[in-house]
Amino acid sequence: MAGALPNAKKNLPKISDEDRESRFGQVFGVSGPVVVAENMTGCAMYELVRVGHDELVGEVIRIDADRTTIQVYEETSGVTVGDPVLRTGKPLSVELGPGLMGNIVDGIQRPLRSIQELSKSIYIPRGINTEALDRSLQWDFSPADYKVGDHISGGDIFGRVYENSLVDSHKIILAPRALGTISHIAEKGSYGVGDVVLETEFQGKTTKHTMMQVWPVRAPRPVAEKHTADYPLLTGQRILDALFPCVQGGTTAIPGAFGCGKTVISQALSKFSNSDIIIYVGCGERGNEMAEVLMEFPELTMEVGDRQEPIMKRTTLVANTSNMPVAAREASIYTGITLAEYFRDQGTNVSMMADSTSRWAEALREISGRLAEMPADSGYPAYLGTKLAGFYERAGKVTCLGNPVRRGTVSIVGAVSPPGGDFSDPVTSATLGIVQVFWGLDKKLAQRKHFPSVNWNISYSKYTKVLEPHYESTEPGFVELRTRTKEILQKEDDLAEIVQLVGKSALGESDKITLEVARMLKDDFLQQNGMSEYDRFCPFYKTSSMLRNFVAFHDAALKAVTNSDITFAKVRDSTGDIIFKLSQMKFESPSQGKEALKGKLDALYNEIQDKFRQLGDFLNDEWQQMQRPGLGAAARSL
Repeated sequence: MAGALPNAKKNLPKISDEDRESRFGQVFGVSGPVVVAENMTGCAMYELVRVGHDELVGEVIRIDADRTTIQVYEETSGVTVGDPVLRTGKPLSVELGPGLMGNIVDGIQRPLRSIQELSKSIYIPRGINTEALDRSLQWDFSPADYKVGDHISGGDIFGRVYENSLVDSHKIILAPRALGTISHIAEKGSYGVGDVVLETEFQGKTTKHTMMQVWPVRAPRPVAEKHTADYPLLTGQRILDALFPCVQGGTTAIPGAFGCGKTVISQALSKFSNSDIIIYVGCGERGNEMAEVLMEFPELTMEVGDRQEPIMKRTTLVANTSNMPVAAREASIYTGITLAEYFRDQGTNVSMMADSTSRWAEALREISGRLAEMPADSGYPAYLGTKLAGFYERAGKVTCLGNPVRRGTVSIVGAVSPPGGDFSDPVTSATLGIVQVFWGLDKKLAQRKHFPSVNWNISYSKYTKVLEPHYESTEPGFVELRTRTKEILQKEDDLAEIVQLVGKSALGESDKITLEVARMLKDDFLQQNGMSEYDRFCPFYKTSSMLRNFVAFHDAALKAVTNSDITFAKVRDSTGDIIFKLSQMKFESPSQGKEALKGKLDALYNEIQDKFRQLGDFLNDEWQQMQRPGLGAAARSL
């Protein structure tokens, strides 16, 4: 560890400016990650600065005359009054280009693998200044249909790069604020991300463009137009896809106490969702949890055509664990969403997982306290809701800038960790006022080993109406099935208290059917084994067919007891084989193919109808026999 810093910095470039002296201020005071600097006249809000002789990365968050307040994204031990503060003249930005997929970076986009190779240490040396995108890698660049003399503007795609087998067409986009006439475009060949592949001329000024662009993290990337999202974000989890769907371009919150399965749901989204790109931000969670993600993600595979591909090929990890500097948690959230917007601008569907936004809010609370700002509820700053809204509002479905015309989406799934699972926590309350989908995790369900532990009584989705046209075109009748399912589960919840007081035997026959079908739904539909081959992912056609069979059984049994004097016990005894087959539906593996699986579930639906038709005929025969004269009262009872 002693030689970590010299090793890391030996071959690294230092910040260099011709007028370095005029860009220097001095440290006036230090309080943890907050540093006050003086002689900073001309400094801008959110400007990137380098603090101390180690050139620690910091960001200006307050300006008062020639004094600025800086939040430092690294450990500030050893920084003293009078140390130099170097202004860089630019905001905190990220590098965007080929090489992002499969990478793992910290909250300010320093590549952790490169740092480890440079420092030969398991720790990140202070003040290390590495490039986010590897300049030594060569990429096969194929220019688009542009030639010298053509006009080009921001957002236009002027080339493509093969990144990996999942991202086989990484589009090279002109920076949003650039425009001009092409004076040079590179031929097809291998280039590094720092090599010039395009030159444009505008008003006599020539600008050189590489395959990489730099973008400030706090500024949303511009779009041509925003649209209403209308296509579901499929997760492979039955309870989420069927009852509480999200859309591609939607916002979702997953609040839950420790051990409720937030990470498993995030992992399922990363592995099975119908997204093209995954950005996973570990913001302030335990270091061991992020290490587990790092070990498991490279081993997880997804099926593409007839081959298995590691999901890391479509994933970027932003790791900022709880033992890393507090201030960098905010930066990691903004870094993640900026990466997501970059891939959205290529016309892809991106999902961003933020685990967890509560830790970011706690970092805001700590910084706010050190700045002596007026605290609001539970000590959080008054602008907590504004910060959260600014983050979630960067999701959506858009028409991207430039040509060719393309649409992309960013979906945000934010895990929230309220202390003790208390959903009245200020962070949870503020989040629920912003997001459109709420997947509330229940500690009691988790303790009963019912996973995913999503509480169907408190969760909701505001996207159900906008998705109805899609469902009617792909799975006709599904909307009615979902409504019937929610009614059954709600009625079961209403009956639970009565059952506890007077017992199940005191209920009417129709209520007994509702309780039985609700139990079947909970055990055999809502519960899902995420660790099994057959049930870790449930395609939507299987979800819809399973739901249809459960609702068909409920309606047929209800009709049987309503139209005759038959008891539910009689129905259950007569249809024992059907109930068993209903419980076995989830064990049918999707690997057998859509046609075979759907055929089996459709056959079970027909069997349910035939069984109750036979039961109805049997009851009619018995009824007619009872109406014959001479039969005693005893013979008239079933």
